[in-house]
Amino acid sequence: MLSLVWLEEALDDLEAIIDFMEVQNPAAAQRTGQAIRDTAAQLPQHPYMHRTGRVPGTREALVTPNYRIGIDSIEILAVKHTRQQYP
Repeated sequence: MLSLVWLEEALDDLEAIIDFMEVQNPAAAQRTGQAIRDTAAQLPQHPYMHRTGRVPGTREALVTPNYRIGIDSIEILAVKHTRQQYP
């Protein structure tokens, strides 16, 4: 099975999104953070279950971050809120 690796930038992105949401709706921030973590946790078992990414070599999940499938790991590259411009 592939391992799951969160890049520091992706963890920073996730924290920033949760912090931003917490000001208005702490419960929603908690649910969103958990949904992203849960989706990412499924990637090692199902690495191709989400669409091809707009950045070459990546895949995108609506609730989860971009990730790249490596030889023996899955790297979380970034976490973006759907209202943020990407790429």
